[in-house]
Amino acid sequence: MPKIRTILFLLLVAGLLYYFYADDYKQQGASGVWHEMKQDASDISNSEWMTTSLAYIDDSINYLIDSVSGWIGETDESNPSVASPELDEPTEQSFSVHNIEIMEDKQSVEAELPEPARVSKNEYNTEWYTYHEHYQNFLMVAYNDAGQVSGLYTNQDLLRSKEEISLSNTKQDVRDVYGEPIDTMQKGLVRYRINDEQAQDTFEIDNNYVTFFYDEHQNEQIAAVQIISKDMENQKENFFGEPDDSLQQGFEYQLFDLTNAARAKFDQPILEWYDQAQTTARGHSLDMAENNYFSHENLEGESPFDRLEADGIRFRTAGENLAAGQSSSIYAHQGLMNSEGHRKNILHPDFREMAVGVAFHDDGQPFYTEAYLTQ
Repeated sequence: MPKIRTILFLLLVAGLLYYFYADDYKQQGASGVWHEMKQDASDISNSEWMTTSLAYIDDSINYLIDSVSGWIGETDESNPSVASPELDEPTEQSFSVHNIEIMEDKQSVEAELPEPARVSKNEYNTEWYTYHEHYQNFLMVAYNDAGQVSGLYTNQDLLRSKEEISLSNTKQDVRDVYGEPIDTMQKGLVRYRINDEQAQDTFEIDNNYVTFFYDEHQNEQIAAVQIISKDMENQKENFFGEPDDSLQQGFEYQLFDLTNAARAKFDQPILEWYDQAQTTARGHSLDMAENNYFSHENLEGESPFDRLEADGIRFRTAGENLAAGQSSSIYAHQGLMNSEGHRKNILHPDFREMAVGVAFHDDGQPFYTEAYLTQ
């Protein structure tokens, strides 16, 4: 890549010098060219359009480099191949994820898995330990205060069950085995309706809440599974978690990781986190939460692209996903994956960076903004 950049730069400089100073060289030689160059530099150094022009040139050069690199095969953005683990049928519970079962000791999990890639707060006032290798073999594990597994999630082929249900099965397969899903969940004196959307089913199995998420774009095949112990679910008193700065950051990075896990699953390049765009995304989520609206266009008529540009972010292409009302980053992500336009952003082959901004309404309802871009 450095060689290509240098060659293109030298060719560009040589072409520009010849175009502007060929006549001066013929008439006055090298010294005359040097004199004219210094005079021209002095004339344009304070020009108002100089910064804009240089930025345009820089963007154009970067675009040309990307294109040339693709032509000659120097850029390989394919994801590395990672071996899948050997998976066994669960022994104590109906399900296992990466051979881990609910109520298993943290010590035995740590012996099975490498160091977590991230630890972030979740809506149950505990933490998701996120594990993956280049976002392959992706899973999330939560523990209770006794150090026992109380939550599991995966969107990849790590699920095994005594009834031979895996991510290769469909919604109909799941219902054939486990019957009809539950439709309500009790929280204190309030009973909440769940499973209103057809894209997910929740069942009470082994004293756990097991939720299957289905991919409506792949014939309702199982897209992901979340298993939460009843004890952990019951310690969350309300439908939404208690909002604070740690939960805000937890939801943001969880959505980022879930997006990359989906991209790895569908063989798309992994995105880099882009801090500067997080300010833009958080600002829009906060604006929606405080002013009770939900739209890509804010109350001042600004689009997602206007907001990025107002924050000084340059991009060649960009996109935005919004979600609101889902109790967690997992539910928000799975919902977005079943919306055609949002799914296109999540799996867009040309995006290279991402940031997420979350803000909470007074009632604890999260608003999620995902910013995608390529600089």
